[in-house]
Amino acid sequence: MRSVEHRQSKYLNNRAENSHQPTRQRERAMKGFRSPTSAQKFLSVFSVVSPHFRPRRHLLTAPDYRAEMTIRFTIWNKITGVPAAP
Repeated sequence: MRSVEHRQSKYLNNRAENSHQPTRQRERAMKGFRSPTSAQKFLSVFSVVSPHFRPRRHLLTAPDYRAEMTIRFTIWNKITGVPAAP
């Protein structure tokens, strides 16, 4: 058909690749909520906070990752008012 656009790429129908898209991750996270409203409230905050605890590990060595996470948890504890672990 001439009026229909046929997109051909090996990535278009790859279910493994599509399941890791941000929209798919949000859909998967919404499954456990009773209402879309409560899911939206949670996910709007979670999408901002989540990257704080997920640095790009493939770019860091293990000691650098541990140091970065220590810094990030210190910041989180200051913001939330939670005392630091002994």
